[in-house]
Amino acid sequence: MKTQASCILLVVLMLAGCKHQQHADIVTEPYLLDVGLRPRAVSFENPTGARGQGGKAASHLGVGRKGSPSREIDSGQTVQLCDINGPGTIRHIWVGGSGTPLDNRGIVIRSWWDDQQYPSIECPLGDLMGFAHGKNIPYYSIAHSTDPGGARNIWLPMPFVERAKITLTNETPETIDIYYQIDYTVDDKHPADVGRLHVLFRRENPTTLKHDFVLLPRRVGKGRFLGSVVGVRNLHPGRWWGEGEIKIYLDGDTDYPTICGTGSEDWICQSYGVHEKTWYYSGCSLDREGFVSMYRWHMADPIIWRDECRVTIQQIAWSDEVEGGLVETSDDWSCATFWYEPVPSESLPPMPDYNQRTEDIFE
Repeated sequence: MKTQASCILLVVLMLAGCKHQQHADIVTEPYLLDVGLRPRAVSFENPTGARGQGGKAASHLGVGRKGSPSREIDSGQTVQLCDINGPGTIRHIWVGGSGTPLDNRGIVIRSWWDDQQYPSIECPLGDLMGFAHGKNIPYYSIAHSTDPGGARNIWLPMPFVERAKITLTNETPETIDIYYQIDYTVDDKHPADVGRLHVLFRRENPTTLKHDFVLLPRRVGKGRFLGSVVGVRNLHPGRWWGEGEIKIYLDGDTDYPTICGTGSEDWICQSYGVHEKTWYYSGCSLDREGFVSMYRWHMADPIIWRDECRVTIQQIAWSDEVEGGLVETSDDWSCATFWYEPVPSESLPPMPDYNQRTEDIFE
């Protein structure tokens, strides 16, 4: 009996160890070493991410001496950034090189998860990397970090079960120069219905009077709304544009939402106007010459749905010239909206073309 009890205890400990191994948090528990994951990275120096295959290209210094750090990409050209067999998780993407406002709005990133025929991410590079209007103002949040040299980073985890494919398309009229690195792990333990990262870009220039701007079109099934990077160009300089309230419609809401904010700047956790301040979960990285870039991440206050969700924000301004102050308005709004849902998932709505994305861009 003693031997049998010892065996049972050993099995329990082994199972507990396996469970801990599969569910280890590599960010908050960096001291755990046997987590069952293998690190990999894809770049122009190792385009397949294969073990022991990095840095094989040659420069004038010789083989392996910085032979392929970047690549020129012609106008209209698409390059594959990665094609990874799963299961795995993309942990970080860094992009350097061409970084003007036209580049940041003209370069498009698309991602396909697990052989779905249409992309789950389709977004201009700059907006995907955390800033609107193509204007890279250095800041960091839980999701992004940028620097004065033009580097762009996204830190949101992107799990996949069978395959991850990401492409970059140069839709600008000029040749661009791109550096990049995608850091990921393989052998992650994901359920088949794990949430895959989805990102869409929308712009209305201008918005429609008395119609709320849509951050997240209606999605069905289960999912989690992470947040948005929102750009506003105020078309009425004499008004304060941001009286509109965020509306989050969940699981059968029709005319009225379950979650209703109190103002646009209130949603990004500021008050009495936006201020060029940035924090971990929210902030405004740009407030200059009528252009605003702001963001909000629902990490600590999750927005999870079981059946359906849509998210909108009102187009309401404040004018001292109007009795009562509040007035319906129409301005130039854009958004990159981020959420998780399983695949197969519904296709994204059509993205604005290059001219629509870059018209009236920040100079």
